[in-house]
Amino acid sequence: MRLKDKIAIITGAANGIGLATAQKFAAEGATAIVCDLNIEQVNKAVTDIQATGGKADGYELNVTDRARVDEVTAAVAKKYGRIDILINNAGITKDARLIKMTEEQFDDVINVNLKGVFDCTQSVVPYMLAQNKGAIVSASSVVGLYGNFGQTNYAATKFGVIGFTKSWARELGAKGIRVNAVCPGFIATNILSTIPENVLEGMRDRCWMHRLGTPDEMANIYAFLASDEASYINGVALEASGGMSL
Repeated sequence: MRLKDKIAIITGAANGIGLATAQKFAAEGATAIVCDLNIEQVNKAVTDIQATGGKADGYELNVTDRARVDEVTAAVAKKYGRIDILINNAGITKDARLIKMTEEQFDDVINVNLKGVFDCTQSVVPYMLAQNKGAIVSASSVVGLYGNFGQTNYAATKFGVIGFTKSWARELGAKGIRVNAVCPGFIATNILSTIPENVLEGMRDRCWMHRLGTPDEMANIYAFLASDEASYINGVALEASGGMSL
């Protein structure tokens, strides 16, 4: 078990990639701290993980609420005595072309995808500094590497997450804290459920593996980067897109 006895906070963990990550971490021996907006979904995720023999705990969390972020972080540290891993997975999309994007659409995505990552990381890092060890992995995107039509706000946040990652890796690496990011391509989650089949086919065609990725595949990457097997990997933005940028 590569994450045996680790305490791992995972945001956006009640569905999609976040849920798959919580399940994977628990299977690898960690206590998965499931954090998400919907407490019913959080409780179901925790119950399902525990039913398979895994360790999990859950908290209702809006990453745009800094006071709540600090409250949850303190509660986890008090209950378990440490925080070993932070997975900044929570994210939203509110797409529109530049000329039609509203300030509300822009601000909402910035607040969740960028400010939320900053707040969660700043809240957790003091506990990692006290133990001289930790791993932080944040969700960027291929859109954060190459941009995308209609995603000014989303692209800005995902480019920003990479900037965070590079900066924090420099600041925290000597303190025993590794910081990395994952840049998924098109992943088969519920967020794609309303997309027409012809558009999905175009997504598959942009990938040289001619298929969408799965949440489990992304969870495997998170687990590796969070584990001691990746002990010399720091400041990386790892593209996981099936080769769509080739």
